[in-house]
Amino acid sequence: MPIFIEVITFLVVILVLILVHEVGHFIVAKLSGMRVDEFGIGLPPHVLTFGKIGDTSYTLNWLPFGGFVRIFGENGSEQEAVVTENAEVKEKENRSFTAKPRMLQALVLVAGIVMNLLFAYILINVSEVMGTQQLLEYGHEGAAKNIALEFTSVTPGSPAALAGLKAGDKVTNATIIYGAFGVGYSQTNPLGLSTLISTDTKNAPIQFSIVRGTVAQKITVIPKENVIAGSPTRPAIGVSISEVGTVKIPVLQAPVYSAKVFWNMLSQTAMGLITFFKGIVTFKANLSQVSGPIGIAGIVGQASANGLAELLSLSALISINLALINIIPLPALDGGRLLFVIIEAITRKQISPKIAERVNVAGFVLLILLMVVVSAHDIFNLFH
Repeated sequence: MPIFIEVITFLVVILVLILVHEVGHFIVAKLSGMRVDEFGIGLPPHVLTFGKIGDTSYTLNWLPFGGFVRIFGENGSEQEAVVTENAEVKEKENRSFTAKPRMLQALVLVAGIVMNLLFAYILINVSEVMGTQQLLEYGHEGAAKNIALEFTSVTPGSPAALAGLKAGDKVTNATIIYGAFGVGYSQTNPLGLSTLISTDTKNAPIQFSIVRGTVAQKITVIPKENVIAGSPTRPAIGVSISEVGTVKIPVLQAPVYSAKVFWNMLSQTAMGLITFFKGIVTFKANLSQVSGPIGIAGIVGQASANGLAELLSLSALISINLALINIIPLPALDGGRLLFVIIEAITRKQISPKIAERVNVAGFVLLILLMVVVSAHDIFNLFH
């Protein structure tokens, strides 16, 4: 898929997911009686105003990275500027973010996270009904379609990795080349292909015909010993092989089945984030396992090339990531602002807006630095 299409697809996905997040803040703020001054699509600078309903202006902005909701008094500085001299000003004070009970403030902050999780569950339902690729147990394919063998993992530094094979590559044929002759394998039994590789005791080249995304290609790998720790004398290339196929879940079964898929995505993502941030604290974080905007754009492009169902499933995963990242108690994130609300509820004192602003700016700078580092890693991977 052309890079231009990948970028556009990525921007659309991110725009939708962030707008869903902001709609959560918007709805609960409105229901809480807070004054919402602006609901913006994209980030400033400002392009145009679609219109104004009540106190809220609906705007379009130049930077296509999601959107925002501007609630009166949310950053504290607006509230400080209000002088209570008349009934109109007092009404504004009463409708500000900081004037509402701490519980309502917390609900507004959490609402965006809840919306992302709910939206992810809906996307999973739709994708499962449409049909997504799943791992199959050989001999129990049932109603699965487009059955194929796939490399589900590739060991770093292994013969397969050095030759250029990647996780997600689908195998259409494998041929051991003995001089002018070849022994081919084109079935969809993972055990059969593994046996073919392990019996290559002469370390002859094996030519794999694969499909990566929508591109077919041939990659040659030479099996070696000492690749599998438990079987050092067994020839191997360093891959895990599974049978995959497209499975459609009936509409009535989808809600329960999707709940299980949703929980697996949520728990695995949470564990991954915990491991990553624990690694940052201990200076052992592995940035090679993290994708920034550039890497995610490529993944989104590949998913969209595999069909709408795969794109929706990936979008659900990104939505879950967005929700869990936002709940982390770091400045500039919803979790950080929620932590301030909790501290204020305990101390019964409002944190100085100037202190809150400085902490948020520092947190924002750290997040930008992390994004720059990860993006640089993405760019490095593009050329290696």
